[in-house]
Amino acid sequence: MRSTQLMLRLIVALCCIAGTPQARAAAPSPQATVVVGGAVTTPLHLDATALRKLPRHSFEAADHGRRSVWEGVALADVLREAGAPLGDALRGRNLALYVRVSAADGYRAVYSLAELDPAMHDDDVILADVRDGRALDDKEGPFRIIARDDKRPARWVRQVTAIDLVEAPAP
Repeated sequence: MRSTQLMLRLIVALCCIAGTPQARAAAPSPQATVVVGGAVTTPLHLDATALRKLPRHSFEAADHGRRSVWEGVALADVLREAGAPLGDALRGRNLALYVRVSAADGYRAVYSLAELDPAMHDDDVILADVRDGRALDDKEGPFRIIARDDKRPARWVRQVTAIDLVEAPAP
């Protein structure tokens, strides 16, 4: 009887450990990639492994009234890796650059490059792969754009497949 109780306690303990956010935060599928292109100097194909090498950020933000802690990589860091003109290089003609984020279902949203550059703007926009300690599910991810300071999550692109730097056409 004592060994049965001990075995049950062990099973319960293992189930509790497996249920922690740390245990559930599996990485996105290694096959999932985000293509970074357009007017960048170094086009990229980023997978979960490449994103984990960049500085990670996390913050709390609400998605349709549900507050969550999101974790990922600053979109500015992704663009910097691709050679986008940020910091002192973001002036003059480069101020006409914008970022188009595309999803698997065709949804798209844009951000001006200036609003993503931490030297010019304090807005937090990340390419997230974790929500509340768990990898994003297939409906949201594996990668999702989260813009903490947007009042509505209309530019929070789910299932991100491409990030392109584009020059606004001249009038």
